[in-house]
Amino acid sequence: MSSGPANVAYEFGPFRLEPREHRLVREGCAIPLTGKAFATLCALVEHHGALVPKQELMDAVWPDSVVEENSLDRNISALRKALGEQASGEAFIETVPRAGYRFVAAVRELTPKGNGAHAGPPPTEGSTDAHDAIRQEIRFCVTADKVRLAYSKIGSGYPLVRVANCFNHLDFEWESPIWQHYVRDLAKGHSIVRYDGRGNGISEWNVEDISFDAWVNDLGTVVDAAGLSKFAILGMSQGASVAIAYAVRHPERVSHLILCGGYSRGVNHREKPDAKAARHALETLVEVNWGKSNPAYFQMVTNMYIPEHTTPHDQQFFQDLQGVSVSTPNLVKFMRACDAINVRPLLPSVSVPTIVFHSDRDRIAPCEEGRILAAEIPGAKFVPLSSANHLLLAEEPAWKVFRDEVEEFLRV
Repeated sequence: MSSGPANVAYEFGPFRLEPREHRLVREGCAIPLTGKAFATLCALVEHHGALVPKQELMDAVWPDSVVEENSLDRNISALRKALGEQASGEAFIETVPRAGYRFVAAVRELTPKGNGAHAGPPPTEGSTDAHDAIRQEIRFCVTADKVRLAYSKIGSGYPLVRVANCFNHLDFEWESPIWQHYVRDLAKGHSIVRYDGRGNGISEWNVEDISFDAWVNDLGTVVDAAGLSKFAILGMSQGASVAIAYAVRHPERVSHLILCGGYSRGVNHREKPDAKAARHALETLVEVNWGKSNPAYFQMVTNMYIPEHTTPHDQQFFQDLQGVSVSTPNLVKFMRACDAINVRPLLPSVSVPTIVFHSDRDRIAPCEEGRILAAEIPGAKFVPLSSANHLLLAEEPAWKVFRDEVEEFLRV
């Protein structure tokens, strides 16, 4: 972890942090902190807005020592007390379960002028950084059953809505090798709307109803909150079934349906007893939190989703995403809700232009499921992809086929 400019200072809320002077000040009064608590605060504020993994924090604060996570927990607790979070109700530090921490308050960086005083940050106009060119705008909306959902809008142009999946996290995935190219390539000429489903990402986790009907209603809540009257939908994996159900209910609002790695039937309806037994065995491993003591479990799941054209960075990110995006109890609910999906009877009723993509060696959703979608949705175009990846990666040939076909499809 970098240490930032030598003489930078930061302001947030009523506080001023001066790393070089080893000082935290509130309205002119110094706030006492231990050396390690101060170092923790500096590391979080320097990376404000970004998730800082626990191990990265510990490496920064204790570079020459091996410590337990409870040492970091004590520092976070001391910082929350010093910043008065409980008394004021204002949040400065967010805990991301099983992953790390994020400094969420607005921060102003003060860089030194020539006379040693501090000035604000330089303007970013003309920056070539991808995230300056395409900025993510996160907002929240509330469903009819009072669940808080997070959604984001990126770019400008005709809207394309990506249906939420199980392993989504709007913030964590923003710079990810797994999802970044979807934003980079599809946002050219389009406004991309993404959201975290109920029970995952930065949407509300403490929810009772994680079901297919709830997912369809959540999609409706998000597009209404985003002010969209007509739009294209991208449904991937179980999101394809959600997209189909929504398009049948609201054909007047959906202009194009893009389905990738999707299915109309969950494993409970595929008449394949061996596949059903294997799936239920996997759910049992998740339910007993087997991955907590067996890290190889996360690698196994990663190899099911992205077995080809991956780098160690890709693999590590997806393993981290599994822990950041959803809790163990919610993941079990997600899996069982997916098992119960059956929108096959709806397929003949889809009346919007549809294109179906499916990897020919997909280990999550069998290719046969993609062929069923294309065969039973009237007029649908089927594009087989030469890949084993359930989530297409930027450098594989199948992504370029997908990208070009989608671009052409949306022109119609």
